[in-house]
Amino acid sequence: MQLYQNQNIKIYNSLTGEKEQFKSIHEGNVGMYVCGPTVYSNVHLGNVRTFMSFDVIFRYLKYLGYKVRYVRNITDAGHLENDADVGEDRIAKKARLEEIEPMEVVQRYTVDFHNILNTFNFLPPSIEPTATGHIIEQIELIKTIIDNGFAYEVNGSVYFDVHKYNESNEYGILSKRKLEDLIHNTRELDGQSDKKNPQDFALWKKAEPAHIMRWPSPWSDGFPGWHLECTAMSTKYLGEHFDIHGGGMDLKFPHHECEIAQNQAAKGKSPVNYWMHANMLIMNGKKMAKSTGNFILPNEIFTGDNPHITKAFTSSVARFFMLQAHYRSILDFTNDGLLASEKGYNRLMEAVKSLSELKTSDKSSIDINAWQQKCFEAMNDDFNTPILIANLFEAVKYINQIKDGTETITKQDLETLSKTINDFTFDILGLKDDTNQASSGTDKLSGTVELLIKLRQEARANKDFALSDKIRDELAEVGIQLKDGKDGTSFTTN
Repeated sequence: MQLYQNQNIKIYNSLTGEKEQFKSIHEGNVGMYVCGPTVYSNVHLGNVRTFMSFDVIFRYLKYLGYKVRYVRNITDAGHLENDADVGEDRIAKKARLEEIEPMEVVQRYTVDFHNILNTFNFLPPSIEPTATGHIIEQIELIKTIIDNGFAYEVNGSVYFDVHKYNESNEYGILSKRKLEDLIHNTRELDGQSDKKNPQDFALWKKAEPAHIMRWPSPWSDGFPGWHLECTAMSTKYLGEHFDIHGGGMDLKFPHHECEIAQNQAAKGKSPVNYWMHANMLIMNGKKMAKSTGNFILPNEIFTGDNPHITKAFTSSVARFFMLQAHYRSILDFTNDGLLASEKGYNRLMEAVKSLSELKTSDKSSIDINAWQQKCFEAMNDDFNTPILIANLFEAVKYINQIKDGTETITKQDLETLSKTINDFTFDILGLKDDTNQASSGTDKLSGTVELLIKLRQEARANKDFALSDKIRDELAEVGIQLKDGKDGTSFTTN
């Protein structure tokens, strides 16, 4: 019997606004689609957080014995930002600025995306389709939507007719927006647009002469609309009706709203049973933004090369920090939060390592089975990682009490405790034990600085004060302060 048969998972469904019992369409199988990155720049930490949430969900469903097909796309086709009528897509803009081919941009940042996710110990998705690899599917989808009367072609571009769709369906069902309100809040067309109504969105755009990323279609040489690719790829690999669709909260409207409309218009049915949305990441209580400098790249966490953090942190510490907030909560990224997480993470790793040293008794004074079920219940309650982590620290307390002799445990219960804490820590939360990496890094740093201190002492003995000062000043530039005292020279890092 698989574990999922005994575990009752509840998922918060953005479509209904309620937690609902999870029941897969096909017994023992789960189809899950998550909107991936648009690869025009280094992956944003907020994106990492979203993908981490779904990595944990993927891990947990697999752990319960489900056969999961997890599809996460790569948007490598340029589309106009926010579905605008005019402008330059982000990939083409980056290519122009760097004087390289758009596909060079795509390749560079797809590799960066994979490298970062590997560093954070993500499991790869089952399928990772690209938008450019599914142009034919997107064109066929547009043809179906036109044939069903929900789209129109003007001057080589094709638009989805939101008003026509709304006569028989509800546009805004996911985001809880009414079309009347959207009409009220939309500026009048300036006469240059081909759209019948401002709310209509592009399914296909005719390319301007300068637009590099273009493909032939029955309507024009052009490129697909922003929302189309996810409908085409999700239904190709998961079927017209699948279990879970996830993404960031910012995609709920218009992107996911348009996906529902496209699927309904083409296939006559809503595509997804459970819509899941991960919340945003802020930094020091404010929105992350390059323009204000309130910003950090994932790699900078590992190097410590960012003014907002005082030192480098391992990828597992950063992952542990992020999983201490529920995926539907706003997470405030702070240096203090990382430092506290590092202490907690080290305590957890220390406890896990000491399991093999525990002495067993004839009786257990702790109810290990009840504790184990609490771990499952945390994850069953809409994948509540902060509650799970609190339960893991409950186990850390038990381990320390057994070590001290204030609690006892049988051999069988110790096996259950050991397996459960290892499974939830490493297999489900996806943490790694990189405490040795952190300490070896510290040892290497200490050794290098001690060597430089020695060279500086020799320079001073030889009255080469220029070299002595240079060593001190250059170390200070990278955050290492030398302190000369009567007992010799010591150093601190900041």
